[in-house]
Amino acid sequence: MSADLARLRRVLGGEAGSVLRQRLRQRFERSPADAPPTRMRLTDLAPHEHEVLAGLLGQPTKVGGALQIDLTRIDEALQRAGLAPSLRDALEQLDGPIVDRAAQQAALQNRWEGVVSGVAQGTWLHRLLQRPEGRGLLKRLAGAQPQRAERLLRQAEAVLARLPAQGLTRAQLAAETQGDAHALDDGQPLATLVLACAPEPEEDPDIESRRARWARWGVLVNELARPVLHLNLPTRAAPDAGPCPGEPAYTSLRQLLRAAPVWAVDQRTVFVCENPNVVAIAADRLGAGCAPLVCTDGMPAAAQRVLLNQLRGAGARLRHHGDFDWAGLRIARQVLQGHGAEPWRFGCADYLAAVQSLPPMARDHVLGTDAADAPWDGALVAAMREQGCAVAEEAIVESLLDDLHATSVP
Repeated sequence: MSADLARLRRVLGGEAGSVLRQRLRQRFERSPADAPPTRMRLTDLAPHEHEVLAGLLGQPTKVGGALQIDLTRIDEALQRAGLAPSLRDALEQLDGPIVDRAAQQAALQNRWEGVVSGVAQGTWLHRLLQRPEGRGLLKRLAGAQPQRAERLLRQAEAVLARLPAQGLTRAQLAAETQGDAHALDDGQPLATLVLACAPEPEEDPDIESRRARWARWGVLVNELARPVLHLNLPTRAAPDAGPCPGEPAYTSLRQLLRAAPVWAVDQRTVFVCENPNVVAIAADRLGAGCAPLVCTDGMPAAAQRVLLNQLRGAGARLRHHGDFDWAGLRIARQVLQGHGAEPWRFGCADYLAAVQSLPPMARDHVLGTDAADAPWDGALVAAMREQGCAVAEEAIVESLLDDLHATSVP
């Protein structure tokens, strides 16, 4: 280190003044290089820091943790001493170049604008990136690095160019577009970005599984998991009671997307229940005389959602019933709002009648505290809170069988 540089370091506080110099550097970093600040106010100064600055300003040292700095006077003092043309220059001599944060931020912003503008207009990706949350998602997935974001967008464009598909597996889609069968696995940035481009579901997106979201693209994920249970669903090939009259049947997501049956349900009522036991009871009691019935088996998964959408698209009138508990209300909301179904004996009056029909011991099945809402009936939630009793669907199956039998003929 030269003698002048050693002297400059002593003037600016030596080793003890490193924190002060860093604070001064940060003030310069926040100002454009072509429009440097002329004054600064520093607070919470240590006594030795106050002494350094007061000495440069030619002021007596005073007790206090704040000081107003005239940078022009400091620059002149450094020039007279032959140490540096300015305070900024002195700081750079001692601790390296001062970054122009404003210019750096502007350049970064321009880089991001270039990344986004490279996406073709009118595409799913373009629509996503027009929303602030879409750009925020891209930056997060790319680790705030424009170069990574650009690559991620090109990868997503290759995937989206193949969608919607017709029963294509996710692994095959990933392998054909990315050369990696796992590139679209859950948790991968590319998978998250692609799914974010999908059209908004009619139901609550927070309760839609990733598998169901892929299914909306026609992409299969674990296509043999959780097949949908149904009874007497008519098809064009078997218009009366489906291929197995009177017997419950399962259809996989794979079958629904790759070779969907032609459902003969136009203008027909298709009932939707929550629990498989209801289907079993209906098959035992009504057999081929039971109206078309679909089971969600709890919260609908991909196969259940696809089937309900297919039936609705084929002209069916969907009517849903479930357990009178908080989980049952959440399931009903998804089926009603997401698939255009109507309540089936699932309102306030139905609940109160169900409670009255229960034996005393069955009323001990209390509701929890995790309440849900019921937009289809404003009085239902209040009644359930007041009664405090949950009612399983199977407990009132007789009334459901009446409807299933009465409407079994189109």
